[in-house]
Amino acid sequence: MKNADFEGMVETSDEWIVQRTGIRQRHVAADDETTASLGEAAARAALGSAGMTPADIDLIILATSTPNNTFPATAVEIQNRLGMHHGFAFDMQAVCSGFVYAVATADLYIRGGLAKRVLVIGSETFSRILDWSDRSTCVLFGDGAGALVLEAEDGAGVITDRGVLAASLRSDGAHKDKLFVDGGPSTTGTVGHLRMEGREVFKHAVGMITDVIEATFGEAGITAQDLDWFVPHQANKRIIDASAKKLGIAEQKVVVTVDLHGNTSAASVPLALSVAVADGRIKKGDLVLLEAMGGGFTWGAVLLRW
Repeated sequence: MKNADFEGMVETSDEWIVQRTGIRQRHVAADDETTASLGEAAARAALGSAGMTPADIDLIILATSTPNNTFPATAVEIQNRLGMHHGFAFDMQAVCSGFVYAVATADLYIRGGLAKRVLVIGSETFSRILDWSDRSTCVLFGDGAGALVLEAEDGAGVITDRGVLAASLRSDGAHKDKLFVDGGPSTTGTVGHLRMEGREVFKHAVGMITDVIEATFGEAGITAQDLDWFVPHQANKRIIDASAKKLGIAEQKVVVTVDLHGNTSAASVPLALSVAVADGRIKKGDLVLLEAMGGGFTWGAVLLRW
């Protein structure tokens, strides 16, 4: 869906959207597509890239804020769609930070010995919770899914190991009313629509992002100069640029796909990862930093070696 497609719906323009967000297009799920079907497609693509089948997976973690049903978890629906009847699966809800939270969680399950291989998915159909008459939000979000596989592997406990090396996760519920959905089973009995105070979110974003990234750098004993790639949450090009500049991350190391996908919430980071892996930028052995911030507020960063 191109920016120009909004011009007959709300008072906006391609120039206005690009200037303020960097978004040029986004994708909207078809009527017969759901968070589960998108997640299944991403899962199969990730398994294919890893040379694995569902039989190799012990755990599925799905990051989403737009589940197919209030319950059961959409992760178990994806598990069933994959023909997987062993192991376990659950959803993780941290809005746009969900995939980063899920990767950190998967790493802990592996380190704790409860799983050897984890399929981590971010899948969203935010088009279903948008108020299409609200120009401050409807132009920002899109639908999509991405996934990766994490596998247990012995390491030396040093920065040259592959896999997750460090992580920092945060939340602060005092900011709930700045980015939320105005419905839910326990409150209104409805799904509701996404509501956002854009200026407030922007005001907090760069500082919060910097906070968790610096904590992650400290844990790993590295600096921004050591990174090969920075894969941030794709919400707004201005936030991405300001964060990278404040952290001293070179522009050529930043993966930007917000122009292609818009803000796909928990699918944002894995979609950006998939683009950069597919075009050959991210290669085996590269040091990659993932980062996201979402409603709640939640925010976090994960450092990994591809």
